[in-house]
Amino acid sequence: MTLHQKNVLLFDLDGTLVDSVPDLALALNRTLRDLNKAEFDDQTIRCWVGNGAKVLIERALSALSSNNDPLDTILVQDTLAMFLHHYQQYLCAKSALYDNVKEGLFNLKALDFRLVIITNKTEAFIEPILTGFGINGLFELLIGGDTLAEKKPHPAQLNYALKMLKVDAEQCLMIGDSKNDILAARAAKIDSVGLTYGYNYGEDIANYQPQWCFDSFNELLAALKQKY
Repeated sequence: MTLHQKNVLLFDLDGTLVDSVPDLALALNRTLRDLNKAEFDDQTIRCWVGNGAKVLIERALSALSSNNDPLDTILVQDTLAMFLHHYQQYLCAKSALYDNVKEGLFNLKALDFRLVIITNKTEAFIEPILTGFGINGLFELLIGGDTLAEKKPHPAQLNYALKMLKVDAEQCLMIGDSKNDILAARAAKIDSVGLTYGYNYGEDIANYQPQWCFDSFNELLAALKQKY
């Protein structure tokens, strides 16, 4: 199938629809401040985003460690709990939708595309963020990093979406900004779009060979709307 024949769009959230790094950085640095530890700039934190909150905390604590010993499990859990508490207060404080995302999503919904969120972000945060940006109600299904036992790059979340929506992989398109999105899509036998403007640990998303790459949300919209 070609791109414009897809009718089920599986969207990543952070780095794809929302630039959430400012609020993640704010919550992380508030947490580190509570622990009397050094803070990090947004650009450094940007390279740690994409694998969920626990991995973000582990990366920050590892960067502060002077040795390569395994992180203390209790420290990680306690720090994670503090971070989640702070982040809940700053979900939409400094974050922003990327250009043309809001209008584009409403346009796609009006054209009868079925929209889904599949993110590694904690599920409880998804709906408040969508509501904060005025794009709630557009998505049939919200799947977070803790919805299932596995998360991207594992294909479980994508396979779960297929089951819940009662659709075939050929109808779907995974749209994301990181290698986790592309690898999960490949494992689920779903075509993918790589967006170059998000978070991918400093790597070119094209290196992971999504079926299509776009530099802006508007380019994606134009390609999806070709049949109209």
